[in-house]
Amino acid sequence: MPGILQRLRHATGHPASDTLKSQSLYNGSFALPLIRPSRDEDVAAITAIYRHHVLTGTGTFEIDSPSEADMASRRADVLSKGLPYLVVEDEGRVIGFAYCNWFKPRPAYRFSAEDSIYMAPDAHRKGMGRALLAELCALAERAGVRKFLAVIGDSANAGSIGVHTALGFSHVGVLKSCGWKFDRWLDVVMMEKPLGAGDSSPPQ
Repeated sequence: MPGILQRLRHATGHPASDTLKSQSLYNGSFALPLIRPSRDEDVAAITAIYRHHVLTGTGTFEIDSPSEADMASRRADVLSKGLPYLVVEDEGRVIGFAYCNWFKPRPAYRFSAEDSIYMAPDAHRKGMGRALLAELCALAERAGVRKFLAVIGDSANAGSIGVHTALGFSHVGVLKSCGWKFDRWLDVVMMEKPLGAGDSSPPQ
């Protein structure tokens, strides 16, 4: 079965990024998942998805689940920098979100961004996370990002590592046992992907 990104292209005849201009996509009698910019009204769903990962997973090293106000503030920070904050919607329900932010807050890092992507628990292994990350890469490049970085919690996080590998990220290294969550030590896997001209020319 083709991935969601390929299905979006087949349904519309355009790259998935062009679907950001649409309200919905249909193929016969059912709606295809839609990747679009996040809206204020998505914050509740975004918070719920992230809460699940904080409380049950090791992909994030946060221990206490942020409030909706916290998540709204974080989203506003991303958007204030002209960076993308996306959701994937399936039959009117937000089932995943992704965004990027500067790797570090100092201005010299403004051409290097770290991605974050989280899917609802029932939306895994369906190709939608990969399509969402592919769209995030495309929009980050348009925003001027030259180096995309993935800081992946837990070296056993095969799903996230696999999705990033499939989209051209390469391994940089592993920070061993630098996180403590659920009463065990956790690694951090570092991956990277050049965007656009990468480091072959100065940024504008």
